[in-house]
Amino acid sequence: MELEKKYDPSKVEKKVYQKWEQAEVFKPKGGKGKKSFSIAIPPPNITGSLHLGHALNNTAQDILIRFHRMKGDETIWIPGTDHAGIATQNVVEKDLRKNGKSRFDLGRENFEKRVWQWKDEYGGKILDQLKKMGCSVDWSRLAFTMDENYIKAVRQTFAHYYKKGWIYQGERVVNWCPRCASSLSDLEVESKEKAGKLYFVKYFFKNQKSKIKNQNGISKIKNAESISVATTRPETMLGDSAVAVNPQDARYKNLVGRKLILPLAGREIEIIANSEVQMPFGTGAVKITPAHSFSDFEIGQRHNLAKIKVIDKDGKMFGDIPKKYQGLDRFQARKEIVKDLRSQGFLEKVEDYEIILPLCSRCDSVVEPILSQQWFLKMDCLKKPALEAIKSGKIKFYPVRYKKICYDWLEKAYDWCISRQLWWGHRLPVWQTKSKIKNQKSKILDLKIENCDKNIYVGLTPPPGEGWTQSEDVLDTWFSSALWTFVTLGWQRPGDKNKDLEKFHPTSVLSTARDIIFLWVGRMIFSSLELTGEIPFRKVYIHPIVLSEKGQRMSKSLGTGIDPLDLIQTYGADAVRFGLMYQNMGGQDLRFSESHIVASRNFCNKLWNIARFIGINLETSKIKNQKSKTHIKIQKEGTKNDKEILRKLAEIEKQVAKDIDGFRFGKATHLLYDFVWRDLADNYLGQAREQMQVEKTKESTQAILLFTLIKILKILHPFMPFITEEIWSKLYDEGLVDEEILAIS
Repeated sequence: MELEKKYDPSKVEKKVYQKWEQAEVFKPKGGKGKKSFSIAIPPPNITGSLHLGHALNNTAQDILIRFHRMKGDETIWIPGTDHAGIATQNVVEKDLRKNGKSRFDLGRENFEKRVWQWKDEYGGKILDQLKKMGCSVDWSRLAFTMDENYIKAVRQTFAHYYKKGWIYQGERVVNWCPRCASSLSDLEVESKEKAGKLYFVKYFFKNQKSKIKNQNGISKIKNAESISVATTRPETMLGDSAVAVNPQDARYKNLVGRKLILPLAGREIEIIANSEVQMPFGTGAVKITPAHSFSDFEIGQRHNLAKIKVIDKDGKMFGDIPKKYQGLDRFQARKEIVKDLRSQGFLEKVEDYEIILPLCSRCDSVVEPILSQQWFLKMDCLKKPALEAIKSGKIKFYPVRYKKICYDWLEKAYDWCISRQLWWGHRLPVWQTKSKIKNQKSKILDLKIENCDKNIYVGLTPPPGEGWTQSEDVLDTWFSSALWTFVTLGWQRPGDKNKDLEKFHPTSVLSTARDIIFLWVGRMIFSSLELTGEIPFRKVYIHPIVLSEKGQRMSKSLGTGIDPLDLIQTYGADAVRFGLMYQNMGGQDLRFSESHIVASRNFCNKLWNIARFIGINLETSKIKNQKSKTHIKIQKEGTKNDKEILRKLAEIEKQVAKDIDGFRFGKATHLLYDFVWRDLADNYLGQAREQMQVEKTKESTQAILLFTLIKILKILHPFMPFITEEIWSKLYDEGLVDEEILAIS
C-alpha cells in the first residue's frame, strides 16, 4: 500500500469532498427497518462567514451525522440559510450609502431586487466554507427562509394563529433602534457595561408647591416635603405617570396614595405601591414611565397608568412636554434637563454608576424602549404544551442545566412582538381597507375576518377587489426560523407530508449556542407542537461559546477573532476539527488555544505514518489482496501483546460510541488520541515489528495490524473524515477492504 511520505491536506481535502458528492454519500439511503437520524442545521445568516463558533458547532453535528450514517441509520442533515432581515438590510443599505443613496431613493420593490442580487452574489459564502470543514450535509435539500415554499408556510402559520385569536395588533413597549427605524428582537440588542450617572431627583408633594422655591435643594421626607427618586435616564421623567415604592418599605408606607408634582413638567402624579420595586436601588422610590420601559409598562398595565410618549422613533423629544425640549435629541435633552433640575432645586445629587447600555447589534446605536403600535403573538396558550414537553423529559438537554434555563424563560415569556419595520423579510400577510366590507372570505383559508374599527384580510394571496393595502411591516426573523425543522422537511408541501416529515420529524438533535435558547430553541418547541403536534427535536445539545485564550469573546474588529479558514489552510480541516473537539470538555466556555490545532496536525501525521508502516509491512504479505473479513479473526495463539491491543481497541470503540451519544466529544477525542499515539504507535508497533521477524507470529501480527488500522479509521472518521477516507481509499485499491468509501462503510 503506497502512501506519500508526508500527509498534505491541501492535496486531499477538495478531491475527497468531490468524491463524496459524486457518490451521493450525503443523501439518505432508504431501506426497510432502518432507524432514522436527522438534524436540521441551525441556518446561518446569509450575511455570515465562518467563525470558530460555527466550526465547533458544525463539527459536532457532522460527527453525529457521520457516526449514525456509518451505523447504517437512514441519515439526513438539512442545510440552509436564514434571510436575516435587519442584518441583510443593513449590509445592502451600507453599500447604497457608498454611492450617496438610501433605500428610499430606490423604493421598496427595487430595494428588494437589490437585496436578492446581493444574496445571489454573496449569500452562499458560508455554505462553501462548510464544505471546506468537511460537513456532510445533503446539499440537494438546501433551504432558504425566503424560498417560495417557505414563504407559503410562514403565511399559513400567521393565518393559523390569527384565526385562533392569538395574533393581535396593539401598543406595547418594544426595543426600538432610531438608526434602523425598526423594532428589534432581544437577540439584536447587545448589552454593554458603561460608566454612567445615577441622578437623584426630588419630586415635591402637591401641597408643597409653594415651598419649592424655598427648599434650596434640601429634601425632608420626614416632613413630607418631597420624595427623592433615582434614575439613570432623566430625559424620560417627562413621561412619568407615577412614583412606585415597595409596600414593605417602612420609609414610604404612609406616603402611598399621595400626589406629587412632576419636576419641570408640572403634572400631578401619584405614589403607588408595587412589590417589584427593589428597595436597595437608589432611594427605594422609582419613577414609572410606562411608554419607555418594559417593566414600567407592565406596572402601568396593572395600575391603569397613563402611557405618555416623550421620545419619538427618531430618538428626539416630542409630545406634551415644555417647548424648550421639543425636537432635541434624547441625549442633548438629558443635558438640558439635568441643568434645569439643578438650577431649579430639584437635583439632590449625582453619583457615578455602572449602567447596562442596550445597543443595536447591527449599527451600535443606543436602543430606546418605546411604546409602539406593533403586531403581537399571545404566548399563554402556546407555551403550556412546550413547558410540559420540557418538564416531562420529551426533550432532553445536554448539559442538563440548560433545561431549567429554557423552561424558566418560557414560563415567564410575555407576548411576542412579531412585526418589524423593514423592507427585507416576510411581509405580513395582512391587507387592510377603509371600505365597509364585512364577512370577506379567503378562498384558500376560508377565514371570516371582521373588525369593528378596520376591515382586515389575512390570507396567502391578496384579497379580491380594489382598495386593499398590504401591511408595510415584515415578520421578525425568528418567526420564520421557528418553523425550520418541519418546513425544511416538507410541512404543507403537497406530496411530501407523509414521506420525509413522517420519517425524519421530530429531528434527532438540535446543536446550538446558549445565547439563542430563548430566541430560537423555545420558539421552535411551541411552534412545532402547535403546528405539527410533535416536538421539533428529541435532544438539544448546547455547545460552549468559543473565547480567546485570554477569555475574551471572539471579535475580528477587536482583534480577538480567528478565521477557521486560515487555520484550515495552515493545518488542514481534520486538525481544526479534532483540535476544537479536543478542547470541548463540557464547560460553558471554551478558551481556544491554537496549540491544540498544532497537536492535532501532528496527530494526523502520526496516523498517516502508522498507516504507512502497516502498508509497507503488508506489501510482501500473503494477506495482500485478501478481503478484510478473512483476517479479522482473533486467533487463540495470538501473543499477549496482540490480545492486549485488541482488548483496548474494543474498549475504545465501545466507549467512543457512548461518548458520541452523550455529546462528550472532548472525552472521545482524548481517548482516541491516547490510544493511537500511546497504545498503538508507541507500544504495539514496536512489539509488532519484533513479532513479524518470527515466522510463527508474522502473519497473525500483520492481520491484527490491518484489522486495527481498519477499525481505528472507522472510529476516527466522524472526527477526521478527510485523512481517514484517503487512507481507506488506498486500502480499497489494494483489495484489503470491501467498501470503496469509508463514509458509508
